[in-house]
Amino acid sequence: MDNYLLEDGCNHQDADSPKEECGIFGIYAPGEEVSRIAFFGLFALQHRGQESAGIAVSDGHNIRLHKEMGLVTQVFNEESIRALQGISAIGHTRYSTTGSSVLCNAQPLVGFSSCGPIAVAHNGNLINTSEIRNELEAEGCHFETTNDSEVIAQLLARVYRGNIEAAMCEVMGRIKGAYSLVVLTPEKLLGVRDPCGIRPLCLGRLGNGHYVIASESCALTTVGAHYLREVEPGEIISIGQHGLQEIQAVPMQRRATCLLEFIYFARPDSMLYNRTLHTVRRRMGQELAREHPCPGAHVVIPIPDTGTPAALGYAEVSRIPYGEGVIKSRYIQRTFIQPSQRMRDMGARMKYTPLKETLAGRKVVMVDDTIVRGTTTDKLVRMLFEAGAAEVHVRITAPPVKYPCFYGIDMADQDELVAARHSVEEIRQLIGATSLGYLSLQGVLRAIDMGRDNFCRACFDGKYPVPIPPQVKLTKMMLEEPVKRLAPVGTGPEESLLDLNDTEE
Repeated sequence: MDNYLLEDGCNHQDADSPKEECGIFGIYAPGEEVSRIAFFGLFALQHRGQESAGIAVSDGHNIRLHKEMGLVTQVFNEESIRALQGISAIGHTRYSTTGSSVLCNAQPLVGFSSCGPIAVAHNGNLINTSEIRNELEAEGCHFETTNDSEVIAQLLARVYRGNIEAAMCEVMGRIKGAYSLVVLTPEKLLGVRDPCGIRPLCLGRLGNGHYVIASESCALTTVGAHYLREVEPGEIISIGQHGLQEIQAVPMQRRATCLLEFIYFARPDSMLYNRTLHTVRRRMGQELAREHPCPGAHVVIPIPDTGTPAALGYAEVSRIPYGEGVIKSRYIQRTFIQPSQRMRDMGARMKYTPLKETLAGRKVVMVDDTIVRGTTTDKLVRMLFEAGAAEVHVRITAPPVKYPCFYGIDMADQDELVAARHSVEEIRQLIGATSLGYLSLQGVLRAIDMGRDNFCRACFDGKYPVPIPPQVKLTKMMLEEPVKRLAPVGTGPEESLLDLNDTEE
């Protein structure tokens, strides 16, 4: 009899490249309602993925899994939570690119070994997926999904011979790229981080002495756990009935946490490198005001929510009054109902409403976190002008994004990155702003108060901490001829910016 019970179906679709920014959560707590705690942990990580969610629970003998498409609150109800009784659990909330947003790619995923089932939830992206998948298929392994997370689950199941820690060490010696994992067997919970620590993962303890693992510390706070520390790069945290074991499974190559976690992705009440992100982002705004002042402006406004701490910092240093110029709808979430073309053309208006009282006749400093394609920023700028703003000065708390991410963030191919093809002045013209200023990489690092070698900053400077195989790079880096003239965002020839061998060891 199988000791794995699955509560959904799976339709197979053509393979694609998984490009995801996800949230993972794990708990080992015999005697507690682990599925309920996992639910609230995932709820706190909902900002990291809104397309699917799942929880796998072990009762010490069997693993039961429930996952569906949708938000955490749509996937789980009281009945499904009560059906997931056990001593430990892992959970996952997923964001994926179009085409891979299907139920069979939802996580956690399960591999079957001779010693029982193994459930895996993964945040990140491997860069040698095809190589390992081809090897496993040649050995007779059958894949049911189109993502790299199943490669980890299947490989782990293949090498597991009763010692899950030893099996995980072997797997970590073979996979390359960015991965933070929570792994569940009937007896144990593992937390795993890649040798560069690109994706975040932290450890906490509940008041009863049980342990929790999560992508961000905000999830620990939500479930009443005390933050202990980050999982170290290359480390395995193993938790079972005999307590917690810390294993340096593979040597730490370097600390290279994704810099975009500090700028945008992680919740402002989370901690990374023992720094609260709200404070860091406020300091980014202060640095931005020093690098790109705007004398004569009347008001500093954020694009909520991620721009708010930085706008406060900008206002503090510039002595320009802070104000709310845009209201964000709190009920906008990802939906599977397709908008009409007319609604697509409305763009930012579906999400934001301008406050004319703040904007009319005023010279406005608009603070936001990033510009990727430029197509959202130009709509926001136009919206502010239409609401009566006399001038709109755009200030961005990230440097220009010029290079694609291969480590698990859904980012455009290089030919879609507006800063890869245009100068700052050209981008200013494209988005229609009065002026445009990006915070420098040095300014970001000053705000965090750490050196550049502690971060993956590849999307800004092209220095990839884990070398990217040329055939993988080519899928996202298709720039050709230098730009000859100013072209609309998303059109025209592109400029070749990166040597395929330009990696940082």
